[in-house]
Amino acid sequence: MKKCITDYNLNGKKVIIRVDFNVPMKNGVITDDNRIVESLKTINYAIDNNAKVILLSHLGRIKEESDLASNNLEHVALHLSKLLNKKVTFINETRGKKLEDAVSNMKEKDIILIQNTRYEDLDGNKESSNDIELGKYWANLGDIFINDAFGTSHRSHASNVGIASILPSGVGFLVQKEIENITPVIKNPNHPFIVILGGSKVSDKIGVIKNLVKLADYILIGGGMAYTFLKSKGYNIGLSLLDSENLSFCDDILAKYSNKIILPIDTITTHEINEDVNCEEKDISDIENDDIGVDIGSKTIALFKKYIDEAQMVVWNGPMGVFEIEKYSKGTKKLLESFKKDQFVLIGGGDTASAVINMGYKDKFTHISTGGGASLEMLEGKVLPGIECIDEKD
Repeated sequence: MKKCITDYNLNGKKVIIRVDFNVPMKNGVITDDNRIVESLKTINYAIDNNAKVILLSHLGRIKEESDLASNNLEHVALHLSKLLNKKVTFINETRGKKLEDAVSNMKEKDIILIQNTRYEDLDGNKESSNDIELGKYWANLGDIFINDAFGTSHRSHASNVGIASILPSGVGFLVQKEIENITPVIKNPNHPFIVILGGSKVSDKIGVIKNLVKLADYILIGGGMAYTFLKSKGYNIGLSLLDSENLSFCDDILAKYSNKIILPIDTITTHEINEDVNCEEKDISDIENDDIGVDIGSKTIALFKKYIDEAQMVVWNGPMGVFEIEKYSKGTKKLLESFKKDQFVLIGGGDTASAVINMGYKDKFTHISTGGGASLEMLEGKVLPGIECIDEKD
């Protein structure tokens, strides 16, 4: 079992917390602060225990100079300050004298947020390649390292693995909650256990399907990826999404687990993915050459609900349709409505989490993961380097 922030005496210590403030922003305004809110418990615990808190996070991807301005963490610092009702000092650099002086002058309960760790990727991908010297530099700023960024725990970066290889380390409450909720799914699931998969590409879910098909009673497949499976079964899918490179994978899975893989029996089709263009519900055998599938139909909703009603444990990753457009969001909404309070339901991160939160179901489920890629890799049975590197309890 990994050490947690509660296993350390934080009094007077400089505690580096790797958080995940990779939040969506539009014109400098944060459009979804869920990841920031989820980090507050760990940050507040450190403050309450008289730590000097140094926060590290990435935001977006930095490939060229023009990416810097749109991925500046200053707006996040201001928002975090409001949420904590406490001053957060923003340091507009990832290393240098200004940062070192600010850390040296910290008092207990002070908070510093360092500029986007991926600014270091502009010159040789130092953050993303886990540059040894960069990891050492950041580690030298603190006494204890806490990883509370589940969303990057499947990556070996200087700001997680690099620092943890040098300092005493533990996980924060957010990462601890992710581990506690995902582990039972892959170690000892309650039955009936179903998996609901959506999203666009089969390739994104191959590892999950391979691992969970052996554990689950059924896998319900919707979203864009369903059309590749339907194509594999010989249906005309028109102009719907097709992951042609993975048709053979679908062939194999359907051959081996035909009794476990549940596919749509009808679909919502359109000729253009646009709010203003008419759509039509069709059985999958009636899809025409110029049709685009954009959501599961009412018969499929009813079919999937039967499996949901009987399930004790559910994992859901990927929406059932193009949920960002209201008229194509019905499948996702209707399934979200169908869960009972006593069911264990794990919602994957990314688009699935966004759909759940934006549709008003945030408080309905057992756990909504904050990391799409990280949760997928855990469900695939992989070891996450950002968690593996953390010190074990004695």
